[in-house]
Amino acid sequence: MSSSNSESSTRSIIRWIAQFLNPYRFHVLGAVFFLFLGSLSWLALGQAVKLVVDEGFLSGNANELNKLVLVILGITVVSGFATFCRFYLMSWLGERVSADIRMTVYHHLLKLSPSFYAKERTGEVISRFTADTTLLQTVVGSSLSMALRSGVSVIGGLVMMAFTSITLTGLVLLAVPVVLVPIFVLGRKVRRLARVSQDRVADLGAHVDETLHEIRTVQSYNHEEADAHHFNGRVESVMDAAKTRIRYRATLMGSVVFLSIVAIVLVTWVGALSVLEGSLTAGQLSAFMFYALLVAGGVATIGEVIGDIQRAAGATERLIELSQMEQDIQEPESPCQLTEPVSGAVRFDGVSFSYPGDENLPVFHSLSFNVKAGERIALVGPSGAGKSTVFALLQRFFDVQEGHIDIDGASISDLSIETLRKQFALVPQESVIFATTVLENVRYGAPEASEEAVVAACKAARAHDFIVEFPDGYHTELGERGVRLSGGQKQRISIARAILADRPILLLDEATSALDAVSEHKVKSALDELMSHKTSIVIAHRLATVVNADKILVMDKGQIVATGTHDELMGSSTLYREFAALQLVSAIEETPAKIVGE
Repeated sequence: MSSSNSESSTRSIIRWIAQFLNPYRFHVLGAVFFLFLGSLSWLALGQAVKLVVDEGFLSGNANELNKLVLVILGITVVSGFATFCRFYLMSWLGERVSADIRMTVYHHLLKLSPSFYAKERTGEVISRFTADTTLLQTVVGSSLSMALRSGVSVIGGLVMMAFTSITLTGLVLLAVPVVLVPIFVLGRKVRRLARVSQDRVADLGAHVDETLHEIRTVQSYNHEEADAHHFNGRVESVMDAAKTRIRYRATLMGSVVFLSIVAIVLVTWVGALSVLEGSLTAGQLSAFMFYALLVAGGVATIGEVIGDIQRAAGATERLIELSQMEQDIQEPESPCQLTEPVSGAVRFDGVSFSYPGDENLPVFHSLSFNVKAGERIALVGPSGAGKSTVFALLQRFFDVQEGHIDIDGASISDLSIETLRKQFALVPQESVIFATTVLENVRYGAPEASEEAVVAACKAARAHDFIVEFPDGYHTELGERGVRLSGGQKQRISIARAILADRPILLLDEATSALDAVSEHKVKSALDELMSHKTSIVIAHRLATVVNADKILVMDKGQIVATGTHDELMGSSTLYREFAALQLVSAIEETPAKIVGE
């Protein structure tokens, strides 16, 4: 990183953090006031030391000595109070700014499209979100405060040293540039290494997130030892980056302390000679040494915390990248409104689409079809035919390259994203259960719904009976990813969520595929009732689904190759007959079992 780039980056970091500090400007001003008050009280202490030596010790005046001691105690009280206020305000600011940054970044992450998460590892994003903000919190709340206080002490100390002895101060000023050289030279290197170190930690977090998320697969294949070996390699990679950074930082701190002490010793030697010659009093030398130690301590502190600040700069750059990541899906400048009530008619007109980064592998080319309001459509076809992509494009997780998609005659690109997605209730094939209560899981799509409405939805989804058997009923915590539920129970919770959301268009990725024959029979009647008043698009894997559909769209390689009812397609489409024989036969075999179950 060149010097100009580094300076530009530093300015952008300061501007970015300043926007979070701006709402708390009075807290910042208070912290700065008490910072100066504390530093000035320490500077005043130097003059008190001078008077104690010259007016107390050397003059032999006990009364004057007693008064000066009381003055020193008074200055100490002021210093202690100022330190308390400064520390409290700066620590509060660190926590507050960190919390605001987390909220800002998280809100932005929620708006990024699935294509972002297809490229970025979730564990790395989480590392940036947690570890980097914690580091920034430490710097704003502690290290920055120490650096500012030390900076004021260094400047004030130099002024007071000049007031005491111009000659000795001149010697100190000759030494200051020598002390500052390692701070600027090594500090820049520490910053670059801090960025590398944080990236390695993020990679480590991504590996942990991935393996623990899929722990059953890890253990099923006896992959623990191999994953532990990979993890050890990543830990050592973090350690290697940290060792290099620590070496440079230790060199920085050691150089600053060594050069500061050498400068103090040389200046003290010259000052002692001046006292012997009579050109300087013992009190003046004592005050000068007090300020010299104050300056040296300030420089040493700056040298120590500069590493933290440089690490925070690297972490902040990563946070800025996240917070400024451009959204793939842009809101329309003047969004239009759908006419209420929304009937749910859907139209794909000449849609061509490729996933970002796979422009040479088009999923759709001029895809067109209509779904009438209240119609039940089944999408059938082999894996990779584009069935799930239809759902993704409908909800505008991706934008099409050509053509357009309409709902009730309005192009979805002209609707606000919030308005568009309020029209859909989704039941995915793999049910999503959040680590909260049954109640909150069901009303995920309708947060204001009453508990009575949740119970009614669960009864309709045939979930009520197993929910009331839980120790806390609807207030039972379901654990991470619904670990306490079976596959069928998860699916019924997911269906209850869609029932409660009560939206005009249902997107069902074979909502009964995770259920056994008896459970499927229980849920199917609820789904039939739910779909009877709504537009339904179903990715079908079972015969019962396609038999009840008003229309079946047979998809292959991104094209609709046949359309019709089950009976029509059995007679007209070879692909559908093969699909029915291979994919839907299990449903036929299960039919007797379901009848027995009844």
